[in-house]
This record gives sequence, C-alpha cells and structure tokens, in this order.
Amino acid sequence: MNELGIAIDLGSIPLERAVSLASRAEAAGLGLVVLEVGDRSQVSPDPWTVAVWVAARTERIALGVARASEEEAATLPAPSAMAKAEESFGLLNGTRLLGDAGGTPAWISADRDADATELERLARGAAPVVVPVQDVADVDRVAVVAAQLTPSEPAGRPAAVRSRRRPGIDYDGVPDSLRETAVEPGDPGYRAVRSTYLRGGAPGLVLRPRTVAEVADSIAFARRHPDLPLGLRSGGHGISGRSTNDGGLVIDVGAMTSIEVLDVERRLVRIGPGATWTRVAAALGPYGWALGSGDAGGVGVGGLATAGGIGYLSREQGLTIDRLRAVDLVLADGTRVRASREENADLFWAVRGAGANFGAATAFEFEAAEVGRIGWAQLAVVTADLADGLRRFGEAASAAPRDTTVFLVTGQPRPGQAVLQMYGIVDSDDPDVIVERLTPFAEIGMLAQQNVVLTTYPAVLGQFPEVGAEGHHGVGEPVSRSGFLPAMTPGFARDVAGLLHSGEVFYFQLRPMGGAIADVPAEETAFAYRTPAFQVTAMGADQHLTDAAWDELADHFEGTYLSFETDRRAARLHDAFPPTVLDRLRRLKRRFDPDNLFRDNFNIDPFPDRAQDALVGAQRGDSDD
Repeated sequence: MNELGIAIDLGSIPLERAVSLASRAEAAGLGLVVLEVGDRSQVSPDPWTVAVWVAARTERIALGVARASEEEAATLPAPSAMAKAEESFGLLNGTRLLGDAGGTPAWISADRDADATELERLARGAAPVVVPVQDVADVDRVAVVAAQLTPSEPAGRPAAVRSRRRPGIDYDGVPDSLRETAVEPGDPGYRAVRSTYLRGGAPGLVLRPRTVAEVADSIAFARRHPDLPLGLRSGGHGISGRSTNDGGLVIDVGAMTSIEVLDVERRLVRIGPGATWTRVAAALGPYGWALGSGDAGGVGVGGLATAGGIGYLSREQGLTIDRLRAVDLVLADGTRVRASREENADLFWAVRGAGANFGAATAFEFEAAEVGRIGWAQLAVVTADLADGLRRFGEAASAAPRDTTVFLVTGQPRPGQAVLQMYGIVDSDDPDVIVERLTPFAEIGMLAQQNVVLTTYPAVLGQFPEVGAEGHHGVGEPVSRSGFLPAMTPGFARDVAGLLHSGEVFYFQLRPMGGAIADVPAEETAFAYRTPAFQVTAMGADQHLTDAAWDELADHFEGTYLSFETDRRAARLHDAFPPTVLDRLRRLKRRFDPDNLFRDNFNIDPFPDRAQDALVGAQRGDSDD
C-alpha cells in the first residue's frame, strides 16, 4: 500500500495553520504532506521556504512541493533561485523530499471528499495518494480512512526515495548481495556518489560491490539493462568524466581497496581497483618502493592502471601500465579471468591502454621499483614572451636525465607577462644533484617562487587531497583536449601562445615523456604512442569553442591520451589507437564483449559501420599510401 497523505494549498491557508496541519498529519500516522500553490498569480508564501519550516517542525513525514507548470514557470521571477531553493532543501532534508525523476508523477491527487474505496483504488498505482485539506478535521478524516485501507507488503525504501527512481531500471531486481550498499537518487548518500572530480552526474543507480562475486552480480544486473549508460568507477577522478552519467548505471569499485605485498624479493604487490595512489604510496614507502602514478594522489588505481599513467616517475620507470604484471577481470558475460603475459595474453595487451572497454578490473599485480628520498620542486617563473618560455621549457625537459621529470602548467597570460608554474621530481637524495637538475627550469624566466625539498614519494602524493566521505562534487561537463607532441618546436610554442592569448582555454599542461616510456616497444601494449616528447592537455569552458581552437593545432600532434580527452567525436578513437591497434582491439572486443556492454568510455565498437569509419578516415586525411 502506498502512503496516504494530505495536500495543503498555501494560497488559501494561513501559514501557521499550514505548518500545524503538517504536524498533525505526522502525529496521525500519515505518510506525506504536499505543499501547493493553487493560484500562482496571487501572493503566497514560497513553498520551498514553507517546506523547510515544516521539515523543522516534523521528524519523519515525507514532503512534496508542487512544481509550477512550464507556462506558470515562465511568469515566475528568478527561476534559478527556485532551483537553488530546491537544491538547498534537498541537502537539508533529501531523504524526505519526493521528486519527479523521469517525469513520473511523485504523487496522485484525490478529491477532497474521496472515500476509502476510491482512495484504495488510487493507491494501487505507483505513487502515494494525497487528499486536499483545509483544517484539522480534514486531516483526522484522512487518517481514519488511511486506517481502513487494506495493508500490503512494505515497499522497502520510503516514498521520497522511490519517487526519484529513474525509468528503465529494475530497482526491485537489484541482487541481494548489492542491495545493502546500492545508492538510488533519493538515498542520503546519493550526493556523494552522483558526480566525479570534474563532471556533474545524475545516475539512476550506483552499485557498490565489495567483492569479486559482487562485481559479477553488478555486471549481470547491467546486462539486463543493455540500453542504459554504464559507467565503471574506481576513484572518480578521471578528467574525461565517463564514470558517471544521466539516468544510467554506475558500478563503483571504490570499496575494493586492499594493498598486499606478495613477494618482497620481486617487489610484487597486489592492489584493489578502488585504492588511491596516495594509499599505495604510503603502503610501499616503508619498503623503499614506489609506483609511478600520475600527478595526484587521490586518483583511483583502476582507471589509471588501464589507461596509461603518465606521472613524475614515468621517464625513469615507464608508464604505470608498464609496471603491471597481471590483472584480474570480470568480463561482460560474468566470466572471471586473470590476464598476464602467460595467461590470456591478448587480453593483457588490450587492458594496458584500452581496459575500460573489456571488463571490470578487480585486482592488479604490479612490480614496484626502488625509490628512496627524492627532490620535490615547485617553481614559478614569469616571462614576457610566452612562446619563448614554452620553447625553453621543452628544451630543458627533453634534455633532462631520466631521473628528472618536471610538469608545466600555465593559463591565459596577463598583459605583458605570463606565469609558468612547474612541479616535479628529481629521483636523487643529493642536494647538489637536485639543484643541478632544476637550474635549467628556474632559468626559463624570472624566478618568482620556489619550493624545493628533500622528501619521499608518499609525502609528495600525500599533499594532494583524497576524496572523502562527501565524494566528488563536479558540476556540468568538463571540456578537456589532449594530444601527444612529438617534439617542442618553435611553431608549436607560437601556436599555443596564440591559443592562450585568445582566452579559449584557461588551463594548459605539458607532461614530459620519453625515457623509459620509449623503451617499451609500441606493439607491447594497446597504449601505442611511445615516442612523443610530451603529453599535452588543454581545458576550456565551451566544448565547441575549445574544439575549434584545438583543431587548429592538430597538425602538431601524433595521437591523443583518452584519459584527458572529452571530445566524443569518432575521430578521437582513431587518434588514440593507430589503425592496426584499433583493428586488433575490435577483434578482441568481438571475442570478449560482443554485445558492447562496456561502451561508455570511448567506445571500441566490435561491429563498426565501415562507411562511418571511412568517413572518419577521410576527415583525418588518411590514405593507403
């Protein structure tokens, strides 16, 4: 039996009486109070303000606020203020607020004089039933009728939660193993899991498996919903933002955080996909070991370890995937497999660079490297010639020994000057060596800030915040473009300076590559771009404008890094994987995921439209020559 409640018209009932009626309804055991404004042309209290008042005067009763129709909303002032009011109420009392997810009515309105028979008929529907009231006698009459209704099986989650369910999801069919930790849009913990680091999201259901068996159950549930978006999430830090969606499913393995040393002599460690690199560094530090892992400690292991991993130690150790020795996966059909050079070697090849398309990783085995005390540097220089500063950075970074990796970040220059921020590691505990390695970077411009310390790799990653219990709170859609740069040329430096002066991008980063990255043969992993000198990232505020400006630089690049890429045009997949690599990936996709379940993170379609591929190739200027 759905909850029975009351509806209060704030345009015809004094405010104090409205609040009293709501309190009376809760005391009488009713389940819902809906606040309405019957005639929005008349002055009446703001329903969201009244809702907050009612919530403060009651404890459990669900609350609903009747939203204005599209025609009415067009006549109301400050619609953004109304949206903010709803958001604020949701933060304060989200578990008691009925929503209207997916356009499904959150409640059914009955006539004021409806009898028990009529109310029971209405209650057979999918939503609670409310009866308009004017006074205490009306509330008591509804309570008497509610007591006469035929009870039914308990509905599980409260009406406020059920009202926010998205269409197309079998919420009642969530496996028992996942039910306790699953998060729906109306649940208290939803705000902490809906978004990622940079992207706002509104998934219809977040499944949070804790074991391999529960990951398999999650994938089986996803297979029953083939038309819904499906995101895989470890830490939710990915710049591409694909681990959330709107109305779909998310499988969040963030609870699988184990870190275990398997073999001290071989420095072999086993790590869960939900562990963060800060925690990994802290666990390996006492052994004098480290794993290169990007540049932010709060990143989850799972996403980075299946995409590439370009970090502070990459020029010395190789990419993160180059330290990977085995991975455990649950495939699209629920099969649990282990992939390594000896077992399922083809799958192991694919996972290292295109893993998001082939399954959900449940554990990784890495061979760590010995790393002791290191030099950690944060520098800022000012230059009047941005192009010259970029060129000189390129020269310094490319000439540096493998033990030195320094990243550069800059943005739109101020009139007459540009600020280049640099940060990186020198893998040495000798202060003289550290100073020698960093001097070429400090001389790029006028040194405005410096912080160089002798420390440890865990301390470096530990200074970056991890996501806490409140989760990520990204909003909107991130706009990020990426490319691999074969060499820093004067022409590229000049073009980037023009891009930054235009204001079309607000963030620009250069990550040096080379060194140990290039030692690995290109055919060894699905990550095929081993020889570029730099990985380049730019972020803007508008996808169309950023894409247009970035496309002007296309001739400078050789491939792209999908972890930092938000452009969903089909050509990006061809940029990320050379033709022979993409062909092999598609053959493997047909073998391991023929129904293309794992498709949301830059889809490698197992059965692509050849005409579309030909069109993409023509747009890129490909030929058979």
